[in-house]
Amino acid sequence: MRTLLITGPGGSGRTTVAAATAFAATREGTRTLLLGAGPEDALGPVLGDADLPGLTVRRVDADAGFRADLAALQERAGGALDLLGASRLVPEETGPLPGAEELAVLRALRDAAASEDAYDLLVVDLPAAPRALALLALPEELRRVLRRLLPPERQAARALRPVLGRLAGVPMPAEWIYETAARLDLQLAAVQALLADRGTAVRLVAEPGPAGADALRTAALGVALRGLRLDAVVANRVLPESEAAGWLAGPVAQQRKTLDDWREEHTVHPVAHLGRDPRGADDLAALAAPVAPAVTGPVRWPVTDRIAEDGVLVWHLPLPGARRDSLDLVRRGDELTVTAGPFRRVVPLPSALRRCTVDGAALREGELRIRFRPDPELWPRTR
Repeated sequence: MRTLLITGPGGSGRTTVAAATAFAATREGTRTLLLGAGPEDALGPVLGDADLPGLTVRRVDADAGFRADLAALQERAGGALDLLGASRLVPEETGPLPGAEELAVLRALRDAAASEDAYDLLVVDLPAAPRALALLALPEELRRVLRRLLPPERQAARALRPVLGRLAGVPMPAEWIYETAARLDLQLAAVQALLADRGTAVRLVAEPGPAGADALRTAALGVALRGLRLDAVVANRVLPESEAAGWLAGPVAQQRKTLDDWREEHTVHPVAHLGRDPRGADDLAALAAPVAPAVTGPVRWPVTDRIAEDGVLVWHLPLPGARRDSLDLVRRGDELTVTAGPFRRVVPLPSALRRCTVDGAALREGELRIRFRPDPELWPRTR
């Protein structure tokens, strides 16, 4: 199954484009699942009475997911709660906590990927770009936190927990904590595998113009830093060239210039302005949204061997739109923290680079090139 993640700046019309994309794919015979990941049912008004065989529409229900999680947690921790004399919460009396919606979206992605229903394409209408990128970062970040709090070697020794508790003189984590962490790690790994799959791509939606260009540049940088594949840019609400007269001449010229700039860096699909908010099957067909992309290889951050020429290994990180004054690198052990604009990611170093020291970095043509010099104490000596 291919997966197309659609996001963009707020107000760019990303939900309309997601619906039109799923609609176009289904009309071509692709069995499509359209997943609405926003807090409200924004897809309903756009789809209207559109009913197309082969198109399934679902919306993430954070409320139901939170209640199910709360009930399961209280069931697993029932013994401890009874021992403490704590009264259990009734799920129906509570509302979702901050972060529950994001976890519900991740669960929906995992369930869609593991579904026994035969879908060829999953189209996900994500929230606005900043929030969507934070959501897509969650699986990797949460797994890293779990490994720090409950490393595998500590979990491997959990059979000795009673002995270790007596020796240390402090209570050790209960068994259900390890089981919960292992189950959560497995679920996050499934979502992470879906995002890294060669059939997964991100499509950004923006309205051509100065504000849209700035937002698109930032969003594309965030997509690149996460190691996600940017399929294309959908330029939404493009005015027809035939209207380039009178007071519309300025907006049309502005859009034309922005589109020319975008085409220098991205594959761009213009979607026409219908003169109204699209609603229903006829309007979705009139938008003629581009269908899902073909499956290609994943994004790679290669390491090139320049030891013979310059005595270094070079790690290449594609970061289009990055600027030198907003870049920062910090190495901690076998991890590198990369900050680019408003985004930050902690990435593990490739095995060869762990035995090296950072020798410098340069940003050239939208690519960050980090130089690593082999550490003589760790690098194998040659005759």
